[in-house]
Amino acid sequence: MPNPFRKHSHSRGAKRRSANRLKARGTTLCANCNEPILSHRVCPSCGYYRGKPALIVKTKKEKKA
Repeated sequence: MPNPFRKHSHSRGAKRRSANRLKARGTTLCANCNEPILSHRVCPSCGYYRGKPALIVKTKKEKKA
């Protein structure tokens, strides 16, 4: 099988790899507490999904000074 006659330049390789960058995940606001959450997931701060309670969220106990 033939090999490339010349080396590809850095810019040519970078143009080809430019589509491989990471994309930001789609987030929405929780209808109950207005916190940003991932789409189609239970809200980690209040435990609601689509306006209904889905799980019980434990709150951190405050330290006594």
